[in-house]
Amino acid sequence: MKTFAKLGLAAAAIALPSLGLAQDEAVAAAVPTDSVFILNTLLFLIGGFLVFFMACGFAMLEAGLVRSKNVAMQLTKNVMLFGLASIFYYLIGYNLMYPLGSWAVDGVLSGVWGPGVLEAVGVTAETADDYGYASTGSDFFFQLMFCAATASIVSGTLAERIKLWPFMIFTIILTSIIYPITASWTWGGGFVGEAGFSDFAGSTIVHSVGGWAALTGAIILGPRLGRYVDGKVMAFPGSNLSLATLGTFILWLGWFGFNGGSQLAMGSVGDVADVSRIFSNTNTAAAGGAVAAAILTQLMYKKVDLTMVLNGALAGLVSITAEPLTPTLGAATIIGAIGGILVVFTVPLLDKLKIDDVVGAIPVHLVCGIWGTIAVVFTNDGASLGSQIYGIVVIGGATVIASAVVWFLLKAIVGIRVSEEDEIAGLDMAELGMEAYPEFSKG
Repeated sequence: MKTFAKLGLAAAAIALPSLGLAQDEAVAAAVPTDSVFILNTLLFLIGGFLVFFMACGFAMLEAGLVRSKNVAMQLTKNVMLFGLASIFYYLIGYNLMYPLGSWAVDGVLSGVWGPGVLEAVGVTAETADDYGYASTGSDFFFQLMFCAATASIVSGTLAERIKLWPFMIFTIILTSIIYPITASWTWGGGFVGEAGFSDFAGSTIVHSVGGWAALTGAIILGPRLGRYVDGKVMAFPGSNLSLATLGTFILWLGWFGFNGGSQLAMGSVGDVADVSRIFSNTNTAAAGGAVAAAILTQLMYKKVDLTMVLNGALAGLVSITAEPLTPTLGAATIIGAIGGILVVFTVPLLDKLKIDDVVGAIPVHLVCGIWGTIAVVFTNDGASLGSQIYGIVVIGGATVIASAVVWFLLKAIVGIRVSEEDEIAGLDMAELGMEAYPEFSKG
């Protein structure tokens, strides 16, 4: 009996691997065919709400870097621009950006200009194929977050001297027309993408567009009163560097959704591995930018400048956004570090040109957006320098022209700058009739 028992155990041991294999095959067969649809949709939603949290980051960063008499105004602008972007991207922008697979202008002429439409209620595994590789709702939500982020970039540059409602009107046009059309030229299957231009998550398509719009507005609006006096740059310290630091960390966190979600797929082992790689490269690029900015300001000014370090981290994030997948960790760190260095040199250059950028958005989002787009060619063999420069010039040129037209029209029709008295008093009281820090007010 003992012999038979031993033989039985041996036979069972031999059979276990095959039984396990059969079980694995049964489990694999039981996996729903719509699992890829579910996982992709989940990536869009998770990435989307992380990018949404970046709105909080922009608000905190700007609130910390403006003077206390303008904090409530910046917070109001950030909430309102997100609301307006949400509405007008739905009404106009989404279908302009993704015109049923055709280029935006063709789409407009074909009647695609109109509000976005989500999938019907009650999608099933059988009907999911009608909506592509992810739900329409998750795609709309994810893309909307990028659109709103573009407008947030403009807000900080023009702080402390722009009227509220003209800025809101510009936001409507930027988020419903300018950004969707220029983005459609690459992400919507347009001619810039067909020319070989590569921008994984939007160093140019999102960040440089916001930066170009901000630069154009800053030049037309002019600097803050007393900023440049007799050839000297007068320092206007921010109200709360703790808030600015918090905002930077929130933006850093949100960027994992910004770049990781742009993989646009999570339905395979390869996709999940790529998302993980993107997260790691995104993080180390930010680290490289922050450390490089700290070292450089220590060398140049004998002291580390916190605001430069914060913008250095953001510069690294913008720099890696155009291609966060293909670099090694070392390459991503270097790409981010160069972005941090560029910020430190660009901030004083703008001051020499008397271009007043309150939060440093132009160096971070425009200059490093350009750098990041060019840096794609160093790690992605499929990109060419000519195509990258072509995309930068075409998208940038269109944004500058369109933004200038809108800013000049607003200036001529309603005016875009507050009066000198209101600017001196602060936009919180002049435009809103309230203060963010009433306990610190005089009298």
